[in-house]
Amino acid sequence: MLRMGAAAAGGAVLVGSAEPASASAAAPDGARRALRAPVLAPGDRVRVVSPGGTPNPTTMARGIEILRSWGLQVELGEHVFATYGYLAGTDAQRLADLNAALTDPGVRAVFAARGGYGTQRIVDQIDVSRLRRDPRVVVGFSDITSIQGKLWREAGLVTFYGPMVNWNDARTGPESAEALRRAVMTTDPITITRDPAETAAPVLVPGRASGPLLGGCLTLISTSLGAGDAPRFDDAILFFEDVDEAPYSIDRMLTELRRVGVLARIAGVAIGQITNSVGDPGEWDAASVLKDRLYDLGVPVLGGLRLGHGNGQLTVPLGARATIDAEAGTLTVEPGVRPR
Repeated sequence: MLRMGAAAAGGAVLVGSAEPASASAAAPDGARRALRAPVLAPGDRVRVVSPGGTPNPTTMARGIEILRSWGLQVELGEHVFATYGYLAGTDAQRLADLNAALTDPGVRAVFAARGGYGTQRIVDQIDVSRLRRDPRVVVGFSDITSIQGKLWREAGLVTFYGPMVNWNDARTGPESAEALRRAVMTTDPITITRDPAETAAPVLVPGRASGPLLGGCLTLISTSLGAGDAPRFDDAILFFEDVDEAPYSIDRMLTELRRVGVLARIAGVAIGQITNSVGDPGEWDAASVLKDRLYDLGVPVLGGLRLGHGNGQLTVPLGARATIDAEAGTLTVEPGVRPR
């Protein structure tokens, strides 16, 4: 795959709030000025990097094929397939690839190869200097939550919570691909409708609320509190999802968000896919935990959105203004890109 039409291209391979007061004062207030990248168009150069774990070459080939079918010129970061323990190369290698993609003036989008673990080891050294004057599309989910929080907090950049290039057709089929394409290659608003089959679908507090859509993987939100990649959630729609977390673990993380005051300052809650959350017989299931921890907040809550680690994953812009209508079962988000 790497040899097919490969050529060197700027360090890449082309193929055919809980936060310290000082940090709060230094960081731009992204909630007041969302920075959008230009909409992607055929012919644009896009870079795939691995800031966490190492992707599978076969599934990566499928993801690259999809991006190329949209007319995009796909490049790979130098260390995309590197291995260092459970990481895609050393911290220095992964950071170098990410910063190169974020600062190369010809790169119009950065796609994460996969998640796994590793972004929090490098997130504090991300170079955001060019993004403020030359924003670009950034796509990923799961462990990439940390990077997305950093880019929002430091540059106000709207990023995209959606499938990564390590593509699995069984999990993310044609609807997932089209949702990603529309999110980054059109300026249409995005509406996600509650799916009754999702684990969190029974979780609902009626009402409407609007604000910037912020969050991501609940584990990454929880483990970023107090660090430089934790967004300020004041008056935001808090979005979260997670995978392989038992109900008690979800309880623990939401309780942490309550204790540090995050859940006291939000405008509403949008819950994505709570995937493979299994508890012991006779104990609360995930939906019961979510009801117990969220129903007394006094804000609208909408569960059952196909956003996250589950089948049929869709894409939403993080940082864009969003409205949840819990009774209608919809999350509507403004475009995450601007006209060229």
